[in-house]
Amino acid sequence: MMTAINFLSAVPVWAYILVILVIFALRDILQKKHTIQHNFPLLGHLRYMIEQIGPELRQYIVANNREELPFNRRQRSWIYASSKKENNYQGFGSDQNMNEAGFVFIKPALLPHKLPLNHPHHAANGKDPNHYALPCAKVIGEYHKRRRPYRPHSVINISAMSYGSLSAKAIESLNKGSVRFGNYHNTGEGGLSPYHRFGADVVFNMGTSYFGVRDDEGNFVMEKLVKMTQNNPFVRMIELKLSQGAKPGKGGVLPGSKITAEIAEIRHVPMGKDVVSPAYHSAFSDVKGMVEFIEQMAEATGLPVGIKAAIGKTDMWEQLADLMVETGKGPDFLTIDGGEGGTGAAPPSFADHVALPWVYGFSTVYKIFQKRNLTDKITFIASGKLGLPAQAVMAFCMGADVINVAREAMLSIGCIQAQTCHTNRCPTGIATNNKWLESGIDPALKSERFHNYMKTLAKEIIEITNAAGYEHPCQFGMNDIDIAMGDNNKTLALADNYGYLKTPVPYKSIQELLDCSNLGGKNAPVESIA
Repeated sequence: MMTAINFLSAVPVWAYILVILVIFALRDILQKKHTIQHNFPLLGHLRYMIEQIGPELRQYIVANNREELPFNRRQRSWIYASSKKENNYQGFGSDQNMNEAGFVFIKPALLPHKLPLNHPHHAANGKDPNHYALPCAKVIGEYHKRRRPYRPHSVINISAMSYGSLSAKAIESLNKGSVRFGNYHNTGEGGLSPYHRFGADVVFNMGTSYFGVRDDEGNFVMEKLVKMTQNNPFVRMIELKLSQGAKPGKGGVLPGSKITAEIAEIRHVPMGKDVVSPAYHSAFSDVKGMVEFIEQMAEATGLPVGIKAAIGKTDMWEQLADLMVETGKGPDFLTIDGGEGGTGAAPPSFADHVALPWVYGFSTVYKIFQKRNLTDKITFIASGKLGLPAQAVMAFCMGADVINVAREAMLSIGCIQAQTCHTNRCPTGIATNNKWLESGIDPALKSERFHNYMKTLAKEIIEITNAAGYEHPCQFGMNDIDIAMGDNNKTLALADNYGYLKTPVPYKSIQELLDCSNLGGKNAPVESIA
């Protein structure tokens, strides 16, 4: 025994410290709750320690809670707290400068909308008070009489983010969380992957490379699209991507080094060879050809077909609207993407300067279609930093029927806005194909966090809607929000600022929308209709 004691006393102190550090490192690697600690054992703890004193550091040394971009600290903290079911309130009043130009004022009614006791959103009706079902007020594809029209079960949904741009576990987390909440999941232009198949409704996004529905030369193949939709009935709509906010009018390159056997199979591309996505579509060359292409896809699949674009020049939009009036044909929905950029990597010149920000782009296009009495015949989908309650409400006021969120969804599952999406070195494993970094994501936990975020966002939208005297956000109008005009101490209603009044959306009640026979798709999740 004395020999053992002598041996232990002879071991230097640093050896004990090393053993302890190794044990803690192994503990970090084996746990799945915190991605950063898993991916960066020991060092990852520093991030959480610094985060605790982050507000103080920014207040005295770096920046305040409202200065950071694309999402400031206050916005990110609200999403993080909501996803973890933590306290997301703030005390001691607003810290915003309400006289700043562009500040949003939502006008409450003198008497809020009163919910009857049997209302789906009433906390005392015996149903889940934490779930707020908000089906879309429009049925997409109904006007053009598509064989499989679709009413989204939620007005808040996931925007286009591809497998390949996001990791497999990130896509899986979002899809599983979508099943629980009832929103649809847009595939992004990277094709329908196995990680989009966990039960959520899916919107198939198709870009210029036609990934997943192409031949060896990159040409669109209708038979593959039809087969894909028939074999996967959860695919509810087709979104033809003309451009996106991060890089409108610019193609992309998928390096051969990033193409795994799985990605090659999903996208129908060769292994080891760079895949160049052109800036334009090969299936059509003008607006008339695009409308014919849309009609061909809708006829072959029976699904609603729409287009996604960032906004700039308006001549082709006017041509499209005129053609729709003349022929009665065209897209079933328009996804208007803001030029603020998004999850896709892009040159700074494009991300910063090409295409209009969402608020200007949306109002421009909406007025074009409203002038031709088309706003009640198509569904308007909005995307561009709208995954926060006030921003979402403003979008509904301006005429959006559905909101798509992308970066906010990433934040809810652990994104820390490191802004390294384009490097394949995302520290949280969300926007990378690096298997080690990705291994820190636990889809069971992250899907729950996305679900919590969506529930909280829907809850606050509903509460603001009720405060304004309405039951559903489709009832908002352009006079329900004022915008601060800056130092002149004046405010202007959205109607005066953008020069139009939103077309009223036919609407009866939430309960009518929740009727399963009226949803136009599969049955909604049990908790959204219970």
